[in-house]
Amino acid sequence: MKLPDFPWDALAPYGEKARKHPAGIIDLSIGTPVDDVPKFIQDALISSTNTPGYPLTIGTPELREAMRNWASKTLGATGDFDVLPTIGSKELVAWLPTLLQSKSVIYPKIAYPTYLVGALIAKADPIEVDIDPSNWPKSDLAWINSPSNPTGRIHSTSELNAVIEYSRNTGAIIASDECYLNFPTNEKVPVSILKLAAGNNQNLLAVHSMSKRSNLAGYRAALIVGDSELIAKIREIRKHAGMMVPQPIQRALTVALSDENHVAEQSARYLKRRKILQPALESAGFKVEFSDAGLYIWCTRDEDSWKSVEWLANLGILATPGNFYGNAGAKHIRVALTSTDEKISDAASRILSAK
Repeated sequence: MKLPDFPWDALAPYGEKARKHPAGIIDLSIGTPVDDVPKFIQDALISSTNTPGYPLTIGTPELREAMRNWASKTLGATGDFDVLPTIGSKELVAWLPTLLQSKSVIYPKIAYPTYLVGALIAKADPIEVDIDPSNWPKSDLAWINSPSNPTGRIHSTSELNAVIEYSRNTGAIIASDECYLNFPTNEKVPVSILKLAAGNNQNLLAVHSMSKRSNLAGYRAALIVGDSELIAKIREIRKHAGMMVPQPIQRALTVALSDENHVAEQSARYLKRRKILQPALESAGFKVEFSDAGLYIWCTRDEDSWKSVEWLANLGILATPGNFYGNAGAKHIRVALTSTDEKISDAASRILSAK
């Protein structure tokens, strides 16, 4: 099995260039949280450290209740559905085609690289597509991502309904990666595919992560919600494979799902940072596209993405070239908002001074 080179390795020379800046590097290339884990979540983790026994793959009864309540209240899920905790969402994205024994996998043509990697691990046929399912071939599994990483695009209700209709007509499983659902940046409000399913969740799965919404990237905590039969199948394989979320993490996940205030506070932090950095990029000739939700600014100066990356690296700022996410992103860059208020302001100042 031949996998693509890990994309971020190619950024190393630009990272070195950025580190030579007199004021140091501002790394906006990776969406890793920098704000504190909320104290009540830390306390929950600490309170559950004396757990010598094996954790339940299915999740503790308290966690299962929290996941179901959250899916109903926050996602709008109705009808028959099940829930399952996972060891972060990236491992699920990478392994879902294998767990489902998929032979063909559809994924967005501008997308998080792990969708392709997951198809390759499963030895499935990977198929890049636009959002319009009227042009999709028949497939076993189709990934959609709204809000999108890297573009921040929110798919409309009509687009998501068309995806559901594609599933109903073809029998394809839809995996909806909704990890950035909590971070809208304007009047456009993203919705879960499970809300639009109106209680018929057959062949529909929604993937959610605690990494961004609760700053728990270091904990590796996520969940999958949807079709009960599919989740039972996934759960059975994960039980055999020992893919269990550690007990202290399950406790932290339980309390994190029971509070939305900390999520709103974090969303406000990212929105504040966006309002500082986006105008600076625009003043330097970058056109911001989509970026309606999420933690990134997707922008272009209609030049090769590596040229834009180099221009920023000369200012001590490290961004991600759009071609990491597919050839369609070759003239774009992704700039993360996952840095401190101070560093985001510093980055904006450097850009404004250099334009």
